[in-house]
Amino acid sequence: MLQFIKNWTLPLAMLAGVVAYFVYAEVAWINPLKPAVRVVVSWLTPFLIFAQLLLTFCKVEVRELSPRRWSLWLLLIQLLSFLLLAVVLVFCPVSVGLRVMLQGMMVCLICPTATAAAVITGKLGGSAASLTTYTLLSNLLAAVMVPLVFPLVEPSSFCFMEAFWRILSKVFPLLLCPFVFAVLLRHYLPPVHRFLVGLKDLAFYLWAVALTIVMAQTTQSMLTGDTSAAQELLIASGALLACCLQFYYGKKIGTRYHDRISAGQALGQKNTVLAIWMACTYLNPVSSIAPGSYVVWQNIINSYQLWKKRHLEGVH
Repeated sequence: MLQFIKNWTLPLAMLAGVVAYFVYAEVAWINPLKPAVRVVVSWLTPFLIFAQLLLTFCKVEVRELSPRRWSLWLLLIQLLSFLLLAVVLVFCPVSVGLRVMLQGMMVCLICPTATAAAVITGKLGGSAASLTTYTLLSNLLAAVMVPLVFPLVEPSSFCFMEAFWRILSKVFPLLLCPFVFAVLLRHYLPPVHRFLVGLKDLAFYLWAVALTIVMAQTTQSMLTGDTSAAQELLIASGALLACCLQFYYGKKIGTRYHDRISAGQALGQKNTVLAIWMACTYLNPVSSIAPGSYVVWQNIINSYQLWKKRHLEGVH
């Protein structure tokens, strides 16, 4: 049973999230606890993002932060595709439904690599070290571009500079402070650093917990929102397109540089917890359906890849 849970952690986490929402929504004795649950979840999500990044960056030495050639190509793909959709949203008149879909796709494109991607990459036989370096670079890219572009795409009551600083003050520390903490722990508290590095798969299981929460939130958004089923399907289809293209081009470029698995996971596997938080906070909240459904698409791909590897190795 334990081996089964380890092999199917991702789909089980998604299923647990769906079940958790229905328990939360339908079980009467939980009603008095709902305010406390919402408070806990609001604090737990950024904590899980921070903890996953800290555990991931603890495995990176600054002197080893030398990007591979494929890293630069993938960063360019992320940046140009993100900016292309931003230009369309800012300068082209589009319908409300299409606008929300494009916002969702834009979040899925600029969102940094998932913190658990290094773990998945290791399980698939790729280079976890190069993947972790790319994770840091993609977090830096998002920390810079999100505050610059989101205020233009979804205007608010604040002026551009005020909106820019508000977003920067929340996104930048959340994405980069874990790296600073990891460096400080390495130099000033080596025993703590060694302990965190020794927690081999903890980032993966923290991600599974976050995935459960995200699936519950996504289920709630889809069932209780005022968007039509056709609109939700359109947004989810945009996320599927973004997911497939990113895995495809990541693997294609990675093959050229003999690192197919790492590059594919780097571009395709996203920190969807962060993406949903950014979409809900800074864009049209309905656009969060895109990264919410991206959770499903990327984990279907990940689960298939893990199953295929076990099948080829003769492990069931």
